[in-house]
Amino acid sequence: MPLVLIHGLFGSADNWGNIAKHFAQHFQVISIDLRNHGRSPHSESQSYADMADDLLELCDVLDLEQIHLLGHSLGGKVAMQFATQYPERVSKLIVVDMAMRAYADEHTHLINAMMTVDLSHAESRNDIDRALKAPISNLMVRQFLLTNLVKVEGQLQWRINLPAIKVNYPKFQAAFSAHFAKPCLFIRGERSQYVQESDIAEIKQHFPKAEFISLPTDHWVHAEQPQLFIQTVENFLV
Repeated sequence: MPLVLIHGLFGSADNWGNIAKHFAQHFQVISIDLRNHGRSPHSESQSYADMADDLLELCDVLDLEQIHLLGHSLGGKVAMQFATQYPERVSKLIVVDMAMRAYADEHTHLINAMMTVDLSHAESRNDIDRALKAPISNLMVRQFLLTNLVKVEGQLQWRINLPAIKVNYPKFQAAFSAHFAKPCLFIRGERSQYVQESDIAEIKQHFPKAEFISLPTDHWVHAEQPQLFIQTVENFLV
């Protein structure tokens, strides 16, 4: 059974790294770039329905009749949307540290900071890191955002489509409705605020076969505890 991995906001398929390599020992693993991220095409529109349809098109092109689907954060919402729209195409669903409710704006200031950096005179990622240090004090956040830099004809550019993401960001924040009656696993970080006890009650109403596991992490569950994460996912899929 193929396993499709979906990254979160500002991420890319590359984020899965050794996680994807490990699962490739047991599954056909496909790590995707959401639209306006990574190597995927840019688009002015980016709704959850858009991204679910992108995934459907990919599955059709690759002749994947049914998949296991795993998404983190924004990717978790995309995974829930896909499972809701196309339940016959999903065998098992895994959602990592994401619920269905509306979320506060924690990212617009990051987008603005990235958009206001003058890339024309930057010679290295360190130059851009220094420019982002004042508006974004967290080093780990800056390092993650800097993974979106690429060199085109010797000039550093953002590979991510920041203007479109800024316009569509309110859609990412909004609450949405989903339903999936097959087995699914919700993994949350114990120190993360993304999935709270009240969220679990709501999720159970829409995902009647949901299982819940908490790991000793913040929001980046798979990056902070990769071995525990791998074991948890394997126990559910096998």
